[in-house]
Amino acid sequence: MGFFSGLLGNAGEVSQEQLMTDYGKLLIDNETIELGFKLIRDTFIFTNKRLILIDKQGITGSKTEYRSITYKSISRFSVETAGTFDLDAELKIWISSEAVPSIKKQFNKSVNVYDVQKVLAFYVLN
Repeated sequence: MGFFSGLLGNAGEVSQEQLMTDYGKLLIDNETIELGFKLIRDTFIFTNKRLILIDKQGITGSKTEYRSITYKSISRFSVETAGTFDLDAELKIWISSEAVPSIKKQFNKSVNVYDVQKVLAFYVLN
């Protein structure tokens, strides 16, 4: 992920190995990482059990919030692909019966949003 892409708010994919090194301690037994993305200092991870949002806070980023969302609490989601002049794709997730999406993330063009949609659909629909 490029620096300017990060400044624009676009997330880039992170390898499973790097995510395991950085966040493996958050996982429970038999939980595996499917996909993960980094947005400047924040990270979000799709596992086979839940969605984990990692929010680095403050100027130094030493304070961190780990937010865990089970797939069964996701009521709906949408994925918008990048266009010719629109450089990013967007993911929106609604939790329970909220009227507006509580999670919005933008991806740069290097991310295959169909993979994101496939992981979400698999776990939300099961």
